[in-house]
Amino acid sequence: MGGLRVERDGDVLRVTLARPERRNAFDAQLIADLTDAFADVGDVRAVVLAGEGETFCAGADIDWQRSAIDLSYEDNVEDALRLYRMCETIDRCPAPVVARIQGFALGGGSGLAACSDIAVAASDATFGFTEVKLGIIPAVISPFVLPKIGQHARRYFLTGERFDARTALRIGLVHEVTDELETATQAIVDQLVGSGPKAVREAKKLIRERPDGERTAEIAARLRTSEEGQTRLRAFFERR
Repeated sequence: MGGLRVERDGDVLRVTLARPERRNAFDAQLIADLTDAFADVGDVRAVVLAGEGETFCAGADIDWQRSAIDLSYEDNVEDALRLYRMCETIDRCPAPVVARIQGFALGGGSGLAACSDIAVAASDATFGFTEVKLGIIPAVISPFVLPKIGQHARRYFLTGERFDARTALRIGLVHEVTDELETATQAIVDQLVGSGPKAVREAKKLIRERPDGERTAEIAARLRTSEEGQTRLRAFFERR
């Protein structure tokens, strides 16, 4: 994976976009590699998604976009579906995904933030759904972005303007803005690793599926009577 670095660090999987000379922009190969990396993360407790260098992800690679101009409608559908499947694979990753964002996160880069469970941004990070500037729209990433930013898309999808990290925090695209990006990211990872591994995965599944009342009672009972639930509850009450 020339444009992607995947490293297991104990209970944490670190997935790093490694095309700093291209501002970690997507091309067909990077999309395929990211899809493969998130398709099977094994038993890790957390995944950290990051970008090497000064930029998290500047969206689509210029040369890749240029080559798409000559594609047929059918080929464009397949091309877009590959990007969608990448986003979906990250979104549905059973382990929690933490995005560590610095520099630019434009277009698909902002889409990656939306696909992640927790997004932490450097205070000087820049975001934007800039597709309309090129005569296209953020259609493929919209199923993941819209649940995060809701009505704010009516401004930022339409204008294509860039916005700062504080705005991204206000509209719900990121969860934390910090001047100490590595420290803040590690603090969140520590919280995830310190929780029950099965419980964290079940909590992510719960958020995605939104079961009804009766089903929630069954889920609660199953977790409460599980080995992990029994062990951790007893440890808590016995102050261990």
